[in-house]
Amino acid sequence: MAADLTAWGDWLAVPSVVGLWIAVLLRAPAALRAPNQRGLWLAVATAAAAMTLNLPAVVTYAMRDPHHSHAVGLVRNLIGVLSAGAVLYFVAAATRGRGLQLASWTATLAWLTALVALDAAAPAHGTHTMPPAGDPVPSLAYWLVLISAHVTANTVCVALCWRYSRRTGSRGLAAGLRLFGLGTALAGLFWCAYLLKALFGSTWAMPALPLLMNLHGLLRGAAILVPTLFTLRRTTTDVATAWRIWPLWRDLVQAVPHVALNAPRTGRVAELLWPPVPRNLLVYRKVIETRDAILILGEYVAPGVQELARGHVTGEGVPEQRRTAAALACVLKEARRVKLAGHPGAPGKAADLTLPAAVQTTAEGSGLDDEARFLVDVAQAYASPTTTAFTP
Repeated sequence: MAADLTAWGDWLAVPSVVGLWIAVLLRAPAALRAPNQRGLWLAVATAAAAMTLNLPAVVTYAMRDPHHSHAVGLVRNLIGVLSAGAVLYFVAAATRGRGLQLASWTATLAWLTALVALDAAAPAHGTHTMPPAGDPVPSLAYWLVLISAHVTANTVCVALCWRYSRRTGSRGLAAGLRLFGLGTALAGLFWCAYLLKALFGSTWAMPALPLLMNLHGLLRGAAILVPTLFTLRRTTTDVATAWRIWPLWRDLVQAVPHVALNAPRTGRVAELLWPPVPRNLLVYRKVIETRDAILILGEYVAPGVQELARGHVTGEGVPEQRRTAAALACVLKEARRVKLAGHPGAPGKAADLTLPAAVQTTAEGSGLDDEARFLVDVAQAYASPTTTAFTP
């Protein structure tokens, strides 16, 4: 069982490191632009570097010359402590405590200095290790300083991540903090197992260490990708909404072209692949322009048409929750026909057009989402046989 656990953890090493580096590279531009994200990004980047240097293939390559074994071991440990310091810096940056930020870098510098000094003071040695039997190399004091750096940073980080994940109102931030905290907790358990080995010679937890460390890497990588995933989900939703609204928007804009910031393209695919506005404003523009077109076409709605449209969709068996959108689609199709036929409108008459509450919002915040959902229903009804059959 212990051998299987170790084998599973070893197998996960490469996927964990690759996942970490992918997350680091994807989030690098955002971290460079946003100071509040740099601490978290730096913590994950240094963890990725430390875990890369611990990959068996990398260790074997670096130690192909036995004379380099000491330097390789020391560098791996120093980068690990730098990663612990980056974790503390992330916590300090998240709490916006200037004193804590200074303390994090001071502690990191002290740990690094102590490790170098203890390594230099130890007898001649090779790879830094804590063998199953015998004394730690280069010394017990060296390993206690190394372990204390990791345990301290991880403990503080887990406590703060848990605390702030419960306070924040942002689901994305809460998810990121919890994933990062969970990954950090696994790293903390990893170093606690080494502490038990150093102080008491306990080795019962050692088979699980590769699994703990590599799961920690996957969770930290996932933590910094949470904003990317939320952005991807929002982009996917916006693309789907713009795709479904486009036929309605195109028909209405053809009737009242002056409401559109840009003329319709030849098709939906071109509109979505090469949007005429920034992609994050595509749905906003479609909703605003569609609403403006509806208000203008309200001047071309003859008396009684709305009532006829409501009776028509009811008679056609449209479900009650969709009747409002279906009735408006019928009214818009008729108003567009009248407008394109060259009949004059009645200025001021648009106020007589009864619109649902969703189309009377300011298109800000959740109001835009509600209006977009309603217009998707209108667009669906607009292309239906029920609307086509409406002839007042």
